Amino acid sequence: MQVTVHAAKTNLSKLIEAAQAGEEVIIAKGKRPVARLVPIPQNTFTIGLLAGKLTGAGPDFFEPVAEDELALWEGRE
Repeated sequence: MQVTVHAAKTNLSKLIEAAQAGEEVIIAKGKRPVARLVPIPQNTFTIGLLAGKLTGAGPDFFEPVAEDELALWEGRE
């Protein structure tokens, strides 16, 4: 889709929606294309984002539970 600068000003919200939907939107001065409207990719949460960046020992919940304490949790007394 190609629109003029004036039409882009008037219909900017609709043009943004079209770009987000994957449509190529070209803005032109007269008949000469001068800009392309494209969506910015939205990043999602990445597991392991801080892998290798944290220092020091982790909290004690990473350590194995002692057998007598585990027996209490499991009701084996």
